[in-house]
Amino acid sequence: MWQGNHTSMEDFILEGLFDDSLTHLFLFSLTLVVFLIAVSANTLTIFLICADPRLHMLMYFLLSQLSLMDLMYVFTTIPKMATNYLSGKKSISFMGCATQHFLYLSVGSAECLLLALMSYDRYVAICHPLRYTVLMNRKLGVMMAVISWLEASMNSLIHTVILMHLPFCGPRKIHHFYCEFPAVVKLVCGDITVYETTVYISTILLLLFPIFLISTSYAFILHSVTQMHSAGSKRNAFATCSSHLTVVSLWFGACIFSYMRPRARHTPLQDKVGSVFYSIITPTLNPLIYTLRNKDVAKALRKVLGRGIVTQ
Repeated sequence: MWQGNHTSMEDFILEGLFDDSLTHLFLFSLTLVVFLIAVSANTLTIFLICADPRLHMLMYFLLSQLSLMDLMYVFTTIPKMATNYLSGKKSISFMGCATQHFLYLSVGSAECLLLALMSYDRYVAICHPLRYTVLMNRKLGVMMAVISWLEASMNSLIHTVILMHLPFCGPRKIHHFYCEFPAVVKLVCGDITVYETTVYISTILLLLFPIFLISTSYAFILHSVTQMHSAGSKRNAFATCSSHLTVVSLWFGACIFSYMRPRARHTPLQDKVGSVFYSIITPTLNPLIYTLRNKDVAKALRKVLGRGIVTQ
């Protein structure tokens, strides 16, 4: 695909997150611990949803897709960062960088779309509870997941092809710990008008539009809740939405901080901090938020743990 420009096939250098100091060694170890928690928690969430018949509902199917996306996100970024740090090498091949760029952008975009579709699920559950099982069936859930993955993958493929066809100049040092596009595009020495236009369109379709859909869904939910006369019904409605709202706030807050600030205000340190939050912290917190705040998932977890204790 990229053989037309031989000079662009040279390796890139990833600056990474940490140096050789003891403080950074501690932070690196802490990052690995968080990574293992993220992998364990998301894997457990997927297992619980698959294993417990009570969780075979659309909401939990979408939650399993969210956990799968979080798993892919951390595996796309952290292992390469850890390998480079432990080996002392900081290089990443051209194809490796392109692959990493495609995967992280695909998963991140899919998560934006999925969170928007999950807000519609919450809208139907609260505003039309009697029709929920009819409207939100398994077929619709699969369609939601497929749309999220396909649209995100197509967007990421277009981004990756355009970016990797641009000419790169200088020492090819990426001031980041993975091939995130704001850091990679700084190495381009040609005209990036086409790429910037693509970024603007993608931001509208995959960031602002999902935020609009989520806001609209919760506006209807809030209106419906205010019409409820029972205090218990209001509490249940807010409890139903609280986990999703928390995850949405964490994810979109980090995305807005990273991608919607003026370019002049971007610094390598700020980019790294934002990326650490949504590539490591958020995937770790998401399953914990749903597990701790969702009664059905918590019951399924206690059931599995109870079986383990009995078996022993």
